[in-house]
Amino acid sequence: MDGNRSSWQQPEINTSKPFVPKDPEAFTRNMAHVIEHLGKAAAAWVEPLEKGEVVDEGPVGVNQLVSTLGKLADYWMSEPSRMLEAQTSLMTGYLDVWSHAVRRLSGEIEATKPDSATSDKRFADPEWHENILYDTLRQAYLTTSKWADELVEKAEDLDPHTKHKASFYVRQITHALSPSNFILTNPELYRETVESNGANLVRGMKMFAEDMAAGRGQLRMRQSDPTRFVVGRDMALSPGKVVAQNEVCQILQYAPSTETVLKRPLLICPPWINKFYILDLNPQKSFIRWAVAEGHTVFVISWVNPDESHAAKDWRDYIHEGVFFALDTIEESTGERQVNVAGYCVGGTLLSAAMAYLATIGDDRIASATLLTTQVDFTHAGDLKVFVDEEQLASLADSMKTKGYLDGSRMATAFNMLRAGDMIWPYFVNNYLKGKEPMPFDLLYWNSDSTRMPRANHLFYLRNCYLENRLATGRMEIDGVALDLSKVDIPIYNLATKEDHIAPALSVYTGSLLLGPNVTFVLTGSGHISGVVNPPDKGKYQYWTGQKPSPDRSYKDWLQGAEETPGSWWPHWQAWIEPLSGERVPAREPGGGKLTPIEDAPGSYVTVRC
Repeated sequence: MDGNRSSWQQPEINTSKPFVPKDPEAFTRNMAHVIEHLGKAAAAWVEPLEKGEVVDEGPVGVNQLVSTLGKLADYWMSEPSRMLEAQTSLMTGYLDVWSHAVRRLSGEIEATKPDSATSDKRFADPEWHENILYDTLRQAYLTTSKWADELVEKAEDLDPHTKHKASFYVRQITHALSPSNFILTNPELYRETVESNGANLVRGMKMFAEDMAAGRGQLRMRQSDPTRFVVGRDMALSPGKVVAQNEVCQILQYAPSTETVLKRPLLICPPWINKFYILDLNPQKSFIRWAVAEGHTVFVISWVNPDESHAAKDWRDYIHEGVFFALDTIEESTGERQVNVAGYCVGGTLLSAAMAYLATIGDDRIASATLLTTQVDFTHAGDLKVFVDEEQLASLADSMKTKGYLDGSRMATAFNMLRAGDMIWPYFVNNYLKGKEPMPFDLLYWNSDSTRMPRANHLFYLRNCYLENRLATGRMEIDGVALDLSKVDIPIYNLATKEDHIAPALSVYTGSLLLGPNVTFVLTGSGHISGVVNPPDKGKYQYWTGQKPSPDRSYKDWLQGAEETPGSWWPHWQAWIEPLSGERVPAREPGGGKLTPIEDAPGSYVTVRC
């Protein structure tokens, strides 16, 4: 039996018998191919274990899951009255589902029509509501999911971190067990499997085996067609040069597109957890290209995709060899000592630490700062805190000892788990059960183009920010210098996104209270990526502006009093930063005649894949 595409058949669609394969022989043959591909997937999973290689178990270890849910179970089982309460609640829900099904069978009530505005996308197929069997299954699942969530909410004796973890783990389990994820319990999948005699599963399991092999023992699920994009060919196209580099980063300077430019250059510090070209996906979406067209001389830090040699690089190194190296490079290239800076996500957190350091030692090279979805106070940091406690940090440190870095796929999986209902299971169903190749989508390609994290840097970040919140409390130190954010008295544009699941808007607003007296807080619609990468000509979303953040004004109060403006925040930011950027001067070419360009943008560091 060979695995070639030509050896399995794509039969005619069966319309006369939708629940029975039209060609049993073809169905049997295709099921044999499904088993063959599953065998290849199993071999790819076992291979690294047989070679003695360390396979990362992912952001959620089995021990953590069992321990946390065990504590939840102990709470409910420790008193008979609690157990009875939980059982009664679940059985009451099931009886309601059963009663609804009986009333439908008797003709007393009709099938309910889903509300398109609020309906669950998993159950969009009409048969989930029209077919009494699937409708009952759907309702039983939703009842069970709600009951499981309430078990966590009502577990009063659990400490806040354990309760947070339990809630997160329960959501992961209920997402995974949705009937929409299984062929026999999903009417759309069942129809497609029967009508194609299982050809969809052959295609899907072939992709499953390929993705398991690509993950070297872990499933690396594709979210976009990986063959359709090449960095530097299809994305990251803004013209420029690499004008300096070291072990930690390359510094890119972009070519001007106007005859004159603003005197003060702009430095962008992206996160090292992702690659910088999210701000330069394509000419239509590129913030970098737009900023250049507005007259900024734009420099970008392109972080190295680290390997074993970078294991000891920590925050101190990323500040000195990244941020400060970039400031030195800008002065060499343009002759300008003072710079406007912009930091995205954890790049903004690093930048904030660097600004506090410079303020303490009396260095005024950073004249203004733009922080995009940046947290400096991690009190309200959201579900990512689930992955950070002493036990998990110890396990993480141990797992990184051998390689000296954390594989990028682990962080990518963690981010996807924050929105498992959107970022994991729809692709599982579409790819492996429907057998459909994902669409080419530049944003999702970027999302899968993950980077590794050096051991020392990553552990410093998780402990000092997420676990101990040291930056917010003035206890973080760099080179023996205690970092006090209140000393940062430069103008700051602090942007949050309303639906952010990585840097929640409440967390960003809370951080604004620590950043000196000159903070402009702006809220934009959508989430962590789409809210930031929102070109003006698209006319999408909106942004809110309001009073200066104050300890006497909660985020909720600020939002209630804020003014909403349709469209992109980019022009608002430009109106804010242009008066801070000096007069217009003749346009500057990359390197300024003083630095010899090393290579064309986007440079070679960004093209290294995990």
